[in-house]
Amino acid sequence: MSRPPLPIGTWGSISTKVIKTDKNGKPVKHQAQTKFCDHDGHVRQVSAVGTSKTGAETALKQKLQDRARTNQSGALTAMHKINHLLDQWEGRFEGLVADGRRSPTSLDTYRRALKNHVRPALGELRIGEATTPRIGTVLTKIKTTAGAATAKTCRAIVSGAMKLAVRYGAISVNPVREVDTIEAAPKNPPRALTGEEVTLLRKSLAADERAVEADLPDLVAFMLGTGVRIGESLAVLWSQIDLEAGTVEITHTIARIKGEGLIRKATKSKAGERLLHLPNWTLAVLRSRHAAGIRLDDPVFADTRGGYRDPSNTRRALRTALSPVGSTARRDLGLSLRALRSETGMTRKQVADHLNWPQTRVELMETGRIKVDHQLVTTLVATYGIDLDHLHGLRAQVQDAIRPAESDKLAWIRSHALRKTTATALDQAGHTARQIADQLGQAKVSITQDIYMGRQAANPAAAQALEHAFDDLDLP
Repeated sequence: MSRPPLPIGTWGSISTKVIKTDKNGKPVKHQAQTKFCDHDGHVRQVSAVGTSKTGAETALKQKLQDRARTNQSGALTAMHKINHLLDQWEGRFEGLVADGRRSPTSLDTYRRALKNHVRPALGELRIGEATTPRIGTVLTKIKTTAGAATAKTCRAIVSGAMKLAVRYGAISVNPVREVDTIEAAPKNPPRALTGEEVTLLRKSLAADERAVEADLPDLVAFMLGTGVRIGESLAVLWSQIDLEAGTVEITHTIARIKGEGLIRKATKSKAGERLLHLPNWTLAVLRSRHAAGIRLDDPVFADTRGGYRDPSNTRRALRTALSPVGSTARRDLGLSLRALRSETGMTRKQVADHLNWPQTRVELMETGRIKVDHQLVTTLVATYGIDLDHLHGLRAQVQDAIRPAESDKLAWIRSHALRKTTATALDQAGHTARQIADQLGQAKVSITQDIYMGRQAANPAAAQALEHAFDDLDLP
């Protein structure tokens, strides 16, 4: 039986021979050679030399790998490493970003997933070794260790790369196609705020010095009145506000790009570019800010230096403002606990290690950002050699701190809850899903319906229709 032909881009067995010796007959130069099937289908002899047999073989293998990568058609083979495929896929995506067809924030997200998950798990495999079961196992592990959202991102990357491999002829079928869909119920399904919660939220922010300093009351009012994303809110310039017509033009969003910093970029899709009419209470907020003096090219919600605000920092400020620190007693208790630790000379890490706690728990207790109870504080101060029952002042602080605060009702709120609240209010007012999607800047109505529109009671006229349909039934 004849030997099967070499696949394109691969080579046969490597042989070595001595091609030079010194005056004592000791080998000083070796040659390694093999046959390589080039990308035009011709099999050619390829060789390399080295001072030792191993050195010659290593040099030849490097030469063969470089030759396999270099070809006129840009084709891939099943023998290429997946890392090489991912390099090509990433380069193509970078081109789409440069052309404005993909978002630079998506590229950042994909790069993190590539570095942390996809390349470590699959990068050193050959393209032909990336079978459906193997990829499925990898994605399942990523879902377990990093979560469903990360696993979905990784699945999209691998699927896109394998499509490229199919297009270039390395494989005939995308192995990701048959991998199970990654599904997971959200840990905290988004819900809309009630009218009472909206009132409490605005009052709570207005009364919180740190929230006012972070310019959150007006920003939250703007987001509730428009339904825009937090990045879109921070990208609005005064030139895009028409106080007479009562409108705002949404065209950009703020994003932080690695290596570039904060940028003002076009919205996620064409649907994101929209002209929105503002409710009177939102207009009142903007008129008040406008009266304080503005420049048309300034952001409406600027940072302390008049530049663009970081969306991540703004979300963090909102989380801090809404975290359970509603009572002064919690903050006072935190200061007391911090002072006790300082007296002992211990660091937070030392305390956390001693109690086998996460370090953040100690930090949250000392900043008053966690609900505490008598047992939790007793355990902590025991580390400092203190019996809580013997410190009447501290015990009284604990009793005050464990009482529920009104603002505890707001601790669950995140920026997307404001967006859902706007959508739900419009839904309850009888607006169509298409109208609500246009307000939110979403191209797909299905996303608006599934995520942002709250479930209401089924058609109330259904009962009446069924009653008329079956009211003459002669039941036994």
